[in-house]
Amino acid sequence: MRLAVRGLRLVGAVTAGAVTALLGLLFVLVAAPFADRPAVRRAAAWLTGLELRRLRLDLPDRREGELRFLGARAPVGLLGGLVVLLLVYGFRAAATLAWSWSRGEAVDGMLPTLPLLAYAFLAGSVLLFLDVSGLVGVDLLERRLAVRLLAPDPTEALRRRITELTESRAGVVAAVDAERRRIERDLHDGVQQRLVALSMLAGRARRGRAELLEQLHEQAPQALVELREVAWRVYPSGLDAHGLAEALAGVAERATVKVTVTYELPERPPAAVEAAAYFVASRRLCGRPSGRRERSSNAAGRRRPRSAVA
Repeated sequence: MRLAVRGLRLVGAVTAGAVTALLGLLFVLVAAPFADRPAVRRAAAWLTGLELRRLRLDLPDRREGELRFLGARAPVGLLGGLVVLLLVYGFRAAATLAWSWSRGEAVDGMLPTLPLLAYAFLAGSVLLFLDVSGLVGVDLLERRLAVRLLAPDPTEALRRRITELTESRAGVVAAVDAERRRIERDLHDGVQQRLVALSMLAGRARRGRAELLEQLHEQAPQALVELREVAWRVYPSGLDAHGLAEALAGVAERATVKVTVTYELPERPPAAVEAAAYFVASRRLCGRPSGRRERSSNAAGRRRPRSAVA
């Protein structure tokens, strides 16, 4: 059944190609003297797009030369039309023979005999094979012609790919540098200032200010929390030990809005994928340094739980 559907689809595509080949040839003959005009180029590009959709080809970066392609494929499309006509004629002749001989009537004075039936079956099989081969060949030739005349030049495609890789590498380097600078700011503005404040409190407490010991005791865990969060932004150690789900749960605990953690991966992804997913979620949900949030709220306990979605 699937083979029959594919065959009918191929016959329809080649038949449509014969019609569009005739139209394309007429268009090329009329528009060739005005090939430099924008309207002619747009019309040629539109006709070429129709042909590519018929051939089920995707050439997004096709180069110019639509008129040349339309002119070059016209003989191939017309050849496909002749092959389709031969196929229709063969089926019509086979149907006529089968209908007449099944009723006992002679065709061109010939009644069905065993040698004649064997000859008709053999000749029909050979002609059907040739027709099918012709349809497949025309379709393949049209595809190769489109790729040859419209696909980007391999050297240009390679040069474009190198440019894309260079730009993506520059983007990665810039992102890494920005993250490094952000971590440096977190260390300077958060952890360093917290430790300086602790040192000052400890010095004042040593001079007999006993009431400062309680404040020192409260701020020491906050400094540890800030230091731990900066270390996790460099690379979360729990990601290797417990996986992405636990790491995202940690991101959820440090967030400021309430969302739902959903983790439905059937198996653990590679380490690079886990790290990328963690840092994307962490940056989107905890974009600002957590130490600054703690100083603005002046208490770690004021945070509301948040989650990430994997």
